[in-house]
Amino acid sequence: MSQKGDKLAARILRAEMVRREVSYADLSELLAAEGIEASEASIRNKVSRGSFTADFFLSALAVMNVETLRLTE
Repeated sequence: MSQKGDKLAARILRAEMVRREVSYADLSELLAAEGIEASEASIRNKVSRGSFTADFFLSALAVMNVETLRLTE
């Protein structure tokens, strides 16, 4: 993914977390319930760098029950 795309994906993920009042610790627990091991610190680092896989991005959105995305503000 391009650097611009990485930043967009990270902004979208953070925005959805804020909308749903999901913390990094909460997201870690939600992912763990689905068998995806990711610590709070590793999630925070991935999101801050914008370096995560599409699989992680989609899994995170799915466990937060995101059904639609806002690609513009």
